[in-house]
Amino acid sequence: MLRFKSLGSGSSGNSTLIEGRSGTTTRRLLVDCGLGIRTIAERLGEAGNAIAQIDAIFITHEHSDHIGCMEKLALRHGIPVWMSHGTYTAIGEPELHGLLRIAHHGDAIDMGGAFEALPFAVPHDAREPLHLRCSDGSHHIAVLTDLGHASPCVVPYIADCQALLIEANHDVEMLQSGRYPAFLKRRIAGANGHLANEQAGELLHTINHPQLQRVVAAHLSAENNRPELARAALAHALGWSPDDIDIAYQRGGSPWIQVG
Repeated sequence: MLRFKSLGSGSSGNSTLIEGRSGTTTRRLLVDCGLGIRTIAERLGEAGNAIAQIDAIFITHEHSDHIGCMEKLALRHGIPVWMSHGTYTAIGEPELHGLLRIAHHGDAIDMGGAFEALPFAVPHDAREPLHLRCSDGSHHIAVLTDLGHASPCVVPYIADCQALLIEANHDVEMLQSGRYPAFLKRRIAGANGHLANEQAGELLHTINHPQLQRVVAAHLSAENNRPELARAALAHALGWSPDDIDIAYQRGGSPWIQVG
């Protein structure tokens, strides 16, 4: 059994809890620590978990809304931290006292209990960003945020997933007509920026298959998007109802999404 729950998603901070269960063994992976420690603790509690139950942390890239309280959280609770060497370099190579684990594109991380996490590279304006496909051997989910476009490298890692947390950052028209300065608009809309609703929809259309059960739209811009726009774009691409698309909100995250 696999399940995940966003604890919060957006430009103010991102964190997602992934659980893999086999028999009586449950392993828990916290993807990104962009929220404060107190907020993470509170939202884990609301999800029926605690920081002490986290087996490992995975950091996708070095931007502050993803790295956040990682160092304090890991050191305070003795939690191993996985990240790419590029990400570790970009954050200044802090002393993690034996807790650092270097992740590589395409090299699986054995979480134990038949729970495997597979990092894969994405195009984003960070040093060496990696996102995750997780599997229990029979079921697959992926966490895919912060990418400027769906590169050929990305598609195979999400093609057969039963559930996805996928970036739908902005509505193109809202971004272009909004108040952001021109350089920031170019960054967001660029090939190494963030996925627009329509781009996320195109990616979903490419990988749509009968076993795809749940989709969560994540990392929505508070300034340049609306949940109803993201839902409509992703649902149209999949031939679903907008009500079938879940949203990962900045405050409160998403519901539990389970496969298997």
